[in-house]
Amino acid sequence: MRVEELLAAARAELDRLSPAEAAEVQARGGLLVDIRYAALRERDGTIPGALIVERNELEWRLDPACEHRAPEATGHDLPVVVVCDEGYASSLAAVSLRRLGLRRATDLIGGFRAWRAAGLPVAR
Repeated sequence: MRVEELLAAARAELDRLSPAEAAEVQARGGLLVDIRYAALRERDGTIPGALIVERNELEWRLDPACEHRAPEATGHDLPVVVVCDEGYASSLAAVSLRRLGLRRATDLIGGFRAWRAAGLPVAR
């Protein structure tokens, strides 16, 4: 299988969200999770209120049953929107969270770049 096929299969499992839809999920108490690496966050800013979790720690920090989970990982029913820079790695990460039982995990179409382009809040 090629990475393009893996990505397409992952996205077929997700109800991906536009920036406006992701902002609405956050406003209703859902969790936005920024998995971009530090250099991108420093360069471009962050989404106010988003949980910052490097990709290599994502499953440990979001699994509600893990002793290393973030306090924000309150349960398997929590709406989680994974955000990467352009919306590729986030699709694969969201499917990984679904495999852990976070059935409402999805990702942001276009990633942080789309969020910023939509004029949504960015913290520097």
